Amino acid sequence: MPRLVAETTPGDNAAPLTVSELSGRLKRVVEGAFGHVRLRGEISGYKRAASGHAYLALKDDGALIDAVIWKGSFSSIAFAPQDGVEVIATGRLTTYPGRSKYQLVIERLELAGEGALMALLEKLKAKLAAEGLFAPERKRPLPFLPGVIGVVTSPTGAVIRDILHRLADRFPSHVLLWPVAVQGEGAAAQIAAAVRGFDALPPGGAVPRPDLVIVARGGGSIEDLWAFNEEVVVRAIAACSIPVISAVGHETDTSLADHAADRRAPTPTAAAEMAVPVRAELIAAVDGMGVRAERATRRQLARGQERLALIARLLPRRDALLGPQRQRLDEAGARLDRALDARVLRARTQADRAAVLLRPQLLVRQLAAARERLDRVARLLEAVNPDALLKRGYARVSARSGAVVTSAQAARAAGLLTLHFGDGTVGAKVERTGAKGYEGDKPEQPSLL
Repeated sequence: MPRLVAETTPGDNAAPLTVSELSGRLKRVVEGAFGHVRLRGEISGYKRAASGHAYLALKDDGALIDAVIWKGSFSSIAFAPQDGVEVIATGRLTTYPGRSKYQLVIERLELAGEGALMALLEKLKAKLAAEGLFAPERKRPLPFLPGVIGVVTSPTGAVIRDILHRLADRFPSHVLLWPVAVQGEGAAAQIAAAVRGFDALPPGGAVPRPDLVIVARGGGSIEDLWAFNEEVVVRAIAACSIPVISAVGHETDTSLADHAADRRAPTPTAAAEMAVPVRAELIAAVDGMGVRAERATRRQLARGQERLALIARLLPRRDALLGPQRQRLDEAGARLDRALDARVLRARTQADRAAVLLRPQLLVRQLAAARERLDRVARLLEAVNPDALLKRGYARVSARSGAVVTSAQAARAAGLLTLHFGDGTVGAKVERTGAKGYEGDKPEQPSLL
């Protein structure tokens, strides 16, 4: 009969376990049996958390298993995991009690053969091409004669020696080497940082800014060259404002860095040849242009002299051109002489006439006539002078204001008078001596003051 409450049956050694106890036992069993596994499968649902850990699943046609890559193990992975890439994962199997599931803790992740590597390469190439990083219109022309050339490569390999030797043969140039690892762990990050570092140099700074950058590496397998296929390197080259030549591997090797660069060189030596012209050829070309310029100048001068000679023959001769002007000048000179003689003659005639009019006798008669006219005027003035009568006993009466008083009424109105005599003036005041209008009254008379 089913029981409502669980009871321990005597002799039963199967004591109930807690969920945590069972999960712990399962974890120990799984990790003990599968402490080291290598698993082949296709990546699915890949994502990387902000903590730096990555979560994904490995699948095949019939099953799927979850996996995790802890942050400390992620730096050892030589490629960027992507969905759809077939890989071989090495790690250990463990359980996740919180979800009652098991998962693979990946310690090493590798591509499952060159086929998977090429598939990853083609997938990344398609992605970057879709963003326009390989577009031909983005390619910039290389400078004709760069003053400073920046080289990103290993400082110890044969590549830098080949580049320097070729540059010295063609056109000695100022070279800046940014040493990097060209393969292995961290190589892609170093290469990208070097390209960005050259691009960040300010013009006119203590370290000269390159006019051209060469990213170079010698030949090798696709795995050896993989750092130049990494997305971080491709984006750094595409974003560089300085023209870039990519010289990775040999002629048959092609990397994504070659597609992003402004020019691809089949070898590092060929990159040096692209970077600068041959100095001797350049000098010869300049000398040749100088010779051609001199010849052209001489031909132009000779043609100019010929044209001048032709034009000169068409011009009239100097005597024919200036003859009429000279004749007119002579005629004008002759007319001028005659005009001067006539003018002098007229001036002399006028002077003679004036001399006749200036005879002394005529002046004496004119002076006597003028004196006689003056005498008559003086006598007339004396006759009409009112003060002349004063010498004969008459007096002239004026008001103190100077106005002439000519009537008794005016004298009464003035009150104070001035009497003018022949030998001076006397002041007077009008006084009344009797009532006006009565017979026998005396008129008003002035009294002297």
